[in-house]
Amino acid sequence: MDEVIPRWEWRCFAPDFGETGQLLADEATVVVESDEVYLLSTARDSLVKLRAGLLDVKRLRQVDDDGLQQWAPTLKAPISLAPDEVDEVAASLGVLRVDVHKTRHRSTVDGCLAELTEVRVGDLVTRSIAVESEDPALVVALRDRLGLGGRPNTSYAGGLAALVGFGRQRYAVIDVGTNSVKLVVADLTESGGWGAAVVDRAEVTRLGEGLSAGGSIGPEPMRRTVDAIAEMAAEAGRLGAREVAVVGTAGLRAATNAGEVVEAVRQRGGVDLEVISGEDEARLAVRAATVGLPTTGSLVVFDTGGGSSQFTFARDGEVTEQFSVPIGAVRLTERFGLDGAVTTEVLARALAEVAAELDGLAGRERPDLLVGMGGALTNLAAVSHRLADYDPEVVHGTVLDRAEIDRQIELYRTSSAEQRRTVVGLQPARAEVILAGACIVRTVLDALGQDELRVSDRGLRHGVLASRFGTG
Repeated sequence: MDEVIPRWEWRCFAPDFGETGQLLADEATVVVESDEVYLLSTARDSLVKLRAGLLDVKRLRQVDDDGLQQWAPTLKAPISLAPDEVDEVAASLGVLRVDVHKTRHRSTVDGCLAELTEVRVGDLVTRSIAVESEDPALVVALRDRLGLGGRPNTSYAGGLAALVGFGRQRYAVIDVGTNSVKLVVADLTESGGWGAAVVDRAEVTRLGEGLSAGGSIGPEPMRRTVDAIAEMAAEAGRLGAREVAVVGTAGLRAATNAGEVVEAVRQRGGVDLEVISGEDEARLAVRAATVGLPTTGSLVVFDTGGGSSQFTFARDGEVTEQFSVPIGAVRLTERFGLDGAVTTEVLARALAEVAAELDGLAGRERPDLLVGMGGALTNLAAVSHRLADYDPEVVHGTVLDRAEIDRQIELYRTSSAEQRRTVVGLQPARAEVILAGACIVRTVLDALGQDELRVSDRGLRHGVLASRFGTG
């Protein structure tokens, strides 16, 4: 191979570079599209790719004080391999094959080669900006002039690995509740904690619709729920999750045909659905609920779901008692017709029913901190903040007092489901069950002698994530 003078290189990746990216695209003198195959390893000091019948290998020679990288080509030779042969090589070497489509916009700016590239791997898309020159001072000057000096210098191998999730520990949990199915996908950090969730979303499927104790789940609620689980499992796979844990709660514990749901999930989604006990549900939920909240002194965490409400008592971070009560928003809604406007008399009967179910809380010591979690609580908090777009960081830790809960109860009591859907912050699919959920929350405050509570955005799924896959 002819001698090539290595260039100093600075490169960064982002979904969109805004005006800077548009400037480089407009100034491009050459636009090139190519299909390439990269072989990624955990080492970040080498780059191996196949393009147009050539095997191209580069090695990182050095990094200077400004963080610029100097890569040197070490091999460029013809090669003829079929796709399945490339797969065999990758599997044998323990590396990952990544098929990449690039659209490169090249220009010469201030004595440097500047390149804006759209990088596609299947449905995944990112962009990179590269600045190269034999003179490192020119690279630094152009990088800073483009306003990109604060971004890290990332090699192509590093950028692709981040895009496809190679080398990271990414896990997913699907929580199958009586009213909704929730998905969280997150990365385990080197310290054993968890980074910000890649995905954290919920889909209302009303699995417990029409379900009573000793009854069975109907075909339509089952179909909606199984479809949601299958799609979430597929999404987790596309995002590179190493494992997906799926857990079911009160609705499945109560159903006589829970086994049918478990088998349907296995057949449709290719994942195993585990129906956990009420005790395990409470333990895992309290582990997640108190992230970022004080845990000294006496603590009560309650999770109100569609079919039941779980209560966990703790002192100085240690669980002392936990139990589940068969009162949830879906069941209460169906019993008293709370999916639309109701009279004050109907509301009073519903509150009395909840109080009777929660008589086990009477006479207990007033806790130092009361934490509420679940869809009813997070929606009440989002409405209190008037969040047009849900923000978990705003919701987590929100203080809800009696006055705010009473205000929302009256709002929902006097509104139809359609009117409730116009309330800023309320998830539209929660419109039918939000009044019942608010009634449960209000009654818990009364039973424990509290004037306010803290809302936790972290749910059972976060507790399963920490328990099964890490420590955060």
